Parts: sequence; C-alpha cells; structure tokens
Amino acid sequence: MTIIQTPQELQELLKNETQSIGFVPTMGALHHGHLSLIERSVKDNELTIVSIFVNPTQFLEGEDLDKYPNKFDADEKICKIAGVDILFYPQKEDMYEDDEIKVIAPNIRGFVLEGAMRPGHFDGVLTIVMKLLNIVSPTKAYFGKKDAQQLSLISQMVRNFCMKVEIVPLETVREDDGLALSSRNIYLDKAQRKEALKISSSLKKATQTVMQGNLNVKEIQEEMEKVLSPLNVEYISIVSRAFIPQKEIVIGDSIILVAAKLGQTRLIDNLWI
Repeated sequence: MTIIQTPQELQELLKNETQSIGFVPTMGALHHGHLSLIERSVKDNELTIVSIFVNPTQFLEGEDLDKYPNKFDADEKICKIAGVDILFYPQKEDMYEDDEIKVIAPNIRGFVLEGAMRPGHFDGVLTIVMKLLNIVSPTKAYFGKKDAQQLSLISQMVRNFCMKVEIVPLETVREDDGLALSSRNIYLDKAQRKEALKISSSLKKATQTVMQGNLNVKEIQEEMEKVLSPLNVEYISIVSRAFIPQKEIVIGDSIILVAAKLGQTRLIDNLWI
C-alpha cells in the first residue's frame, strides 16, 4: 500500500491509470462500517483508494473538530489488511487555500433536517467531496446509507455537475445490539451507550408499525417518540428519497430519520423503507 499526502502527487500517479478505481472517502477512526465500503470497493475494482481527511469546513463553531478521533496508525493497518492500494492522507493546507470557490448546498434539500440543525455543514461536505472526486477521478465512490441526506446531496451534485463517477450506496453497519456504527460512539459513556439503543429501537418500532399496515406518518412518529423518551431528540422525520416530507409511508420511497443527543454526543440513524 502506498501512502500519498498531496493532491498533486496522487494525480501524477494516476494520470495514465487505465484500471477501474474504487474510492472510499473517510475522516478516519475507521470502523466496520468503513471496512464494509472498502471491502466492496476491493471486490468491485482493480484499484482501491481510501482518503483520510478531517474536513474543517463541515464543522460548525463549537462542534467537535478539535477532538475528532485521530487513529492514523490503526487506520493505516486496517487499510493495508483490507487490500487498499493507495491511502490518501492530505493536510488542510493541501486541500484549501484562502478565499476559495465553494460548492453550495441546494436551497431546500440542503437546509432541512441536518442542514437546519447544522447550517453550512453540507456546503463543506459537498466542497470537499467535489475536491476529492476531482483529485481521484474514480470509477465508483462508496458511501454509507446512515448519512442519508449527505448521500442524497452528493448524488445530486454528481448528477447536476455531470461528473463521471458512479455513487454506490451501502447499507448501515450495526453493532450486535443494533447501534449504528459511528466514529462518535467512542464519546458515549456506559450509561449513554445503553440509552443510545433507543434510537435503533425506535426504528424497529417504526418497522413493526408499517408491517402491521399503518402507513400514517404522524402516528409512526408518535410511536417512535414513546420509545425515544427521555432522549434529547432533535428530529424524527419521514421523507421521500428526494427528501420531500410525506404524510404517508410509500414503500420503496420513504426514509425515516432520527437525530438525538446524549450528553454532548450527537447521533443520527435512519431506516430506508
């Protein structure tokens, strides 16, 4: 495995590449969720590239940028064992300059749910993903469905800017008890970790309600609220794949999304119906 730190070096290495390239962009602190993306890329492509970059422009003031987990040595070993060919590990000065042109999230879809709770967050996400996709020029890029709104906006960006990359969404990976894997889970103490299970339990309750034939969004949300109590719930939302609010579940087109805080740790999860 080759480790490369600058965009220029990576582009020079890849400029005559004819093999299929799979790309997994990450912020490090790799877990089994990331590993599922990497393994799929290795399976699908002749060359797999993973990036590790904690992107400062997607963090709001007061968020956990300064304490975001840095586990590069462990991440390097994980990538090597998983069969990654190139690990791209740039620094902030490699990726940004002053007074930059930016990618701006769409006015509606980019400023609801996560966009409403974290205004400007998706501008930073889309800007760095655009940069990374342009640097790597992959055949396919892999993203988890846990960050559903992010996945939707990245797919829209690729479509709107006519980018030649296939976005491949993969299912959320969970702990045995149902908690969705996240690099932020390490912030939870033992009591908070137990309480966090209410998030996935609320989604299971929503599944049961739908399977019983109840497709009413308001009633599903009320059932989920009972399971989630007394967590600090930021939102329970049911939208279409295009992130348009729904009054009734549409099988094959609905996503149920939850965001909640446990202490200072903010977790999100979702269910694709």
